[in-house]
Amino acid sequence: MTIKVGDRLPEATFRLMTADGVETKTTGDIFKGKKVALFAVPGAYTGTCHKMHVPSIFLNAYAIKDKGVDTIAIVSVNDAFVMNAWKRDTDQRDEAIFLADGNAEFTKAIGMELDGSGFGLGTRSLRYSMLVEDGVVTKLNLEPNPGKVEVSGGDTLLGQL
Repeated sequence: MTIKVGDRLPEATFRLMTADGVETKTTGDIFKGKKVALFAVPGAYTGTCHKMHVPSIFLNAYAIKDKGVDTIAIVSVNDAFVMNAWKRDTDQRDEAIFLADGNAEFTKAIGMELDGSGFGLGTRSLRYSMLVEDGVVTKLNLEPNPGKVEVSGGDTLLGQL
C-alpha cells in the first residue's frame, strides 16, 4: 500500500555517514517532534536527480527552513558511502541530511519502490517530496514520471508551506 497524506511513517532504519563512520537512525530519530521536508530520488548522481531535483532543493533550502521546517532530508536507495559522497558534492552549505536506504526498507514500507532493473538499477525509489510533521505525512507530491521533476522539487514543496 502506498503511503498517503494523514498516514504515520512506519518504523524503518536509515544509515548516514558521520565523523565517526556509518550510523543508523530510525524514522523516530529523524521525524519525531519535527517538521521535515523529505525528498526521495531514484538514485544518487543519476542525471535527473543530480542535475535537476537536488539543485531545486538547495535553491529553496533557506526559504523552506524560514517557513518552519526543522530538517531537510534526501533519501535514496543507495548505500551510506555513496550518499555521503553525493552530499559532499552537492550540499555546499550543509543544509540537508542524506539518508541511505540501501536495502529499500523504508521505500518498500511506504509502497514507493520502483523497479529499475531494466536499466540495471535494481529496486529504487519513486521520485517524490513530502512534508512530515511529527511522523505524519501532511503533504505528498508523487512525480508521475520518475525521469522528470515537475511536482516533487523544492519549489513545489516551498509553495505548499
